[in-house]
Amino acid sequence: MAERSTAAVDVADNSGDEPLSAKADEATTDGTAEAQDSTDAGPQEAVEEPTGSDGAASTPDLHSGHKLAGRYRLEECVTRLDGFSSWRAVDEKLRRAVGVHLLPADHPRARSVLAAARSSALLGDPRFVQVLDAVEENDLVYVVHEWLPDATELTALLGAGPMDAHDAYQLVSQISQAMAAAHREGLAHLRLTPGAVLRSSSGQYRIRGLAVNAALRGITSESPQRADTEAIGALLYAALTQRWPYESDAYGLTGLPKGVGLIAPDQVRAGVHRGLSEIAMRALANDGATASRQEQPCTTPDELARAVAAMPRIRPPEPTFTAPPEYQRTTYQQGTYGRPAGPGIAPTQSAHAIPPAPLQSRTGKALKWAVSALLIAALGLGSWQLAETLLGRDKGSDDPGTTQTNPENGDHKPVVESKAVSIVGARDYDPLGDGSEKPQTIDHVYDGDPTTYWNTDGYFSANFGNLKEGVGVVLDLGKVQQVGAVDVTFLGGATSVELRAAATPEVPSLPTGFNEVARGSGTKVALKPGKPVQARYLLVWLTKLPPSSEGNFRGKIADIKVTS
Repeated sequence: MAERSTAAVDVADNSGDEPLSAKADEATTDGTAEAQDSTDAGPQEAVEEPTGSDGAASTPDLHSGHKLAGRYRLEECVTRLDGFSSWRAVDEKLRRAVGVHLLPADHPRARSVLAAARSSALLGDPRFVQVLDAVEENDLVYVVHEWLPDATELTALLGAGPMDAHDAYQLVSQISQAMAAAHREGLAHLRLTPGAVLRSSSGQYRIRGLAVNAALRGITSESPQRADTEAIGALLYAALTQRWPYESDAYGLTGLPKGVGLIAPDQVRAGVHRGLSEIAMRALANDGATASRQEQPCTTPDELARAVAAMPRIRPPEPTFTAPPEYQRTTYQQGTYGRPAGPGIAPTQSAHAIPPAPLQSRTGKALKWAVSALLIAALGLGSWQLAETLLGRDKGSDDPGTTQTNPENGDHKPVVESKAVSIVGARDYDPLGDGSEKPQTIDHVYDGDPTTYWNTDGYFSANFGNLKEGVGVVLDLGKVQQVGAVDVTFLGGATSVELRAAATPEVPSLPTGFNEVARGSGTKVALKPGKPVQARYLLVWLTKLPPSSEGNFRGKIADIKVTS
């Protein structure tokens, strides 16, 4: 699988036992020390299957430095609970951090954990922390997953205070769309807590522990869609109010007062967005909770995603203006303008000093007349040359056409036919997402075989589920060359695309580092700049995707040709 910036699948100890490495802190990068079990955090339909004293296997006795499959070196144990342990590890083959869940092969839940991990890995949705490997080896079962050290856990975000309306809108929109896609593939989470949600530096939310967290703890549900929908509603409620929507405290948040029942977020805290408050109540319409007003409750993630999409879009707050410090305010009026400030001159007088009008002396007047004369002479000379050119063109029109152009005499050069420009390499380009977009098939875009193709990840909508502006492919021409046209062949339907160019020594880190030179839409798109450009790197930037047969939206590039 492709290397990504990585973070761990949630392995929360919700039964009250603290993980070995989290004694002093209630949460780690792996989300290992959530405050309470789901049965204490609020009414949910998911239940944990008891293992019994004879069914629970002992946690494997492993230590830091132990190596799995000759490549995964265990670094730090972040959870040891109920017969399994979770570790931060290093993939020595790909030189990246990963997370690993370990449990004995004879553990009563080993088979279900393997099945859940393999099903989650097949989803391949970038909105979820990816399972990289699931193996049974030497009496051990282990699951390897991404580790995202630069992402921030939702628990920490909620601890800093309630979110503004735009951030809360992005949270419920992205999480509900992601879970709707997972349930369409038959996958449920059942432990969607603040510790299972991460926000990247680009603002994209990632969900960890899909299916795996529940399997590790034997959690099942007769209504998994309702359970996950209520969990999303609880996350939105907490984001709006910084309160947990049940009577018990959980995940570092204070619960609601006892005996008052579930009250709307806009009644808990002043200034809460009314529409988001109603969405939270509609999602929490399970086990006695009531929907806001007369709106129907949302009982599936898909219904919740549609309700959020039907809302007027909430824009981010306007940036606040900060006046520059005094030392940055400079004008020519400061000081005494060319004369030393005497002790008898008040400081305020210098601000009103008026400089003398320029060029008022005899020399200045002479200089102005000289400049005017030069301008008049230049205009006359230009008019004469223009007239001569026009007369020469009229004479040339009587030429019977027997003359030939001669570049040495200043004639126009003959038109040079366009030639194919070789592509020496290509790479996937996803700087606004998780940094990787199906790199394993990127060579298919210029292999000359129309039956092979590179495709993007699957998205919830044509505009990438509102997660980012686009993804693309960067072509390396080997050196700065003239580019006259780029022909792109798409599969699956009409795709909107932009051509961007850069003559820099390295690939720009953001799309804005390229210059947009052409755009188009269709299945066979000819991207021709207004005039030939000089570039070494070309970015074929997809901005709108067609629907795919998998039920989502996906771009597919079969062939790219570059000509000079």
